[in-house]
Amino acid sequence: MKALLQRVRGARVEVGGEVVGAIDQGLLVLVGVEPQDTPASADKLLHKLLNYRVFSDAEGKMNLSLRDVQGGLLLVSQFTLAADTRSGMRPSFSKAAPPALGAELFDYLLQQARTLHPAVGSGVFGADMQVHLVNDGPVTFLLEV
Repeated sequence: MKALLQRVRGARVEVGGEVVGAIDQGLLVLVGVEPQDTPASADKLLHKLLNYRVFSDAEGKMNLSLRDVQGGLLLVSQFTLAADTRSGMRPSFSKAAPPALGAELFDYLLQQARTLHPAVGSGVFGADMQVHLVNDGPVTFLLEV
């Protein structure tokens, strides 16, 4: 699994002009599923998302996790993260999971997140989404598990 996490002051996802998920301070995470991914991959990714230290402490150092700051987690499926862009002028999506597996693992990740963290929102798998965010920093990391 790949995840592009962005520390945000706020973020929301809209589908058809309706807000389907929103958070205040926290992490907006774009999630890409690959064919070899499993529920164990999702568990490992979620552990990193909840505990990755990307928030500043009193001294301005990135020593605090999402759990420490009690921030929101907004998960958005994005198969394009699995694109192969090494050659040519058009991305190849041969490394992306088939839609059924992608949906299954994204849903699993979302349900596990809602079990373990109090403030979780999401986009809609496979939908045309508009994502609005205020990146804080900017701080952005690509995680691969």
